[in-house]
Amino acid sequence: MAKLRLAVFNTQPPHLYYGGVERRIMETAKLLEPEADVTVYCGTKRGFREPMQMGGVKLVPCHSTDRMFPLDNWFFNRSLLKNAQKIEADVFEAHAVSGYGYPKKLKQLGINKPFVHTIHGVLADEYQQAKQSCSQSLRDKVANRLMHHLAGLEKQTAQNASLIVTISNYSLKKIEENYGIPQYKVRIVPNGVDTEKFKPADAAEARRQFGLGNEPCVLFVGSLIARKGLPLLVEAAKEVVKNRPDTKFLLVGDGPLRGQLDATLREAKLSGNFVFLNNIKDEALPAVYNCADAFVLPSIQEGQGIVLLEAQASGVPVVAFDIGGVNEAVWNGKTGLLAERGNIEALAENLLKIIGDDSLGRRLGLAGRKFVSENLTWKLCAKRMLDVYREVLQ
Repeated sequence: MAKLRLAVFNTQPPHLYYGGVERRIMETAKLLEPEADVTVYCGTKRGFREPMQMGGVKLVPCHSTDRMFPLDNWFFNRSLLKNAQKIEADVFEAHAVSGYGYPKKLKQLGINKPFVHTIHGVLADEYQQAKQSCSQSLRDKVANRLMHHLAGLEKQTAQNASLIVTISNYSLKKIEENYGIPQYKVRIVPNGVDTEKFKPADAAEARRQFGLGNEPCVLFVGSLIARKGLPLLVEAAKEVVKNRPDTKFLLVGDGPLRGQLDATLREAKLSGNFVFLNNIKDEALPAVYNCADAFVLPSIQEGQGIVLLEAQASGVPVVAFDIGGVNEAVWNGKTGLLAERGNIEALAENLLKIIGDDSLGRRLGLAGRKFVSENLTWKLCAKRMLDVYREVLQ
C-alpha cells in the first residue's frame, strides 16, 4: 500500500521555532513516517533558505519576510499560492492562518484533493479576550486590530476546508460560535507530550546547571506576549515573595513584553526574584522543568497549552487560571491547582500552597505524570491525525 503524501503549511519553520504549533508539526510528522511522506512548507525565517530533511520529515522553504507578523505570513501565503501547482499531495493541511486562500486555489486549478485546517487557539476568541483588557497600551491595541484581521482569515479558511481539527472541546465551542462551523465538520485531536523526553529527574543536578540553590522555584515557559498574562504573574509574585522572600521565578521565552516586564519588576523591587533564560535550546527544556517546584501559566486565553503537558510529564504540579482548554489539560485538585480567571490572590495562594507543602507537590506531580502518559502523548496525537487523513480521503 502506497504511503500517504501529506503537505503541511506553517509560516514558522517548525525545526527553528518551539511554539505549540511547531512542536505538534514536528512530533506528529516524525511519528507518521512509517505511514506517510510528510513535507512541511514553511517561511524563510531565521536563515532557513534551503530544503532539508530532519527525522524523516522534508522541510521546504517558501519565501516570506523575517521581520514581523503578519507581514511574513502574507508573503508566505502568496508564495504558497504561486507554487500551488508544483505541490503534490494526497492531503493538504494548514495550521492557524498559514495557507489561507489555498482551498480556493485548489478549486481554481481543478485539483480535487482534501484540505484539513488545524486550529489551535481560536484567533477570534483571542481577540475577544484581549479586547476585554482595560489596560491596553497603544501597541496592544494595534496588535489586537491585526488579530481581528487574522481571525477573519482563519474563519474564511475554516469555512472552505474539507475538515477542521482542533485541540480541545473549548476550541470546538469557540469555532462553532465565532466561525459558524457545524460540529460534524470538526474533529478534536489534543496536543501531546513526549513522556520519554519530559520526565522526572534529579532536581539538584538541574538546579546546579541553571545556577539555582535550594530556594523555591516557580517556572514559566512561553512567549512574553499579552495573552500569557505575565503582568498578572508579577502581581501574584508580590504576594508570594511577601511570604517566601527567597522564591525564584524562572522565565523561559522572549517577546515584546520583555522591556515592560523589566521595568515593572524594578519598580516592584522584584528583579532579584526573576531569572530570564530567554529562548533556550529545545534539548535543554527537560532540565529546566526539573528545576521547578511549581509550574505557572497565567494566560488569559489558551486552546490547551503544551507547556502544561510538559510540566505534568516532568512530575511538576501546575498552577494556572481556569480558562480556555486549560481545565481539559489539567485536573484541578488532582494534577494542579486552577484559579478563577484574573484572580491574582488565588493564583498566589495556589503557588504558596505548593511550594510550602512538599507532599502536596509530589502527589499532584505523580498524578499529572500518570494523566498525560495515559491520555496526552504525541503517539496518540499522531494516530488520531492519521485517522483524520484517512477519513477525509474516503
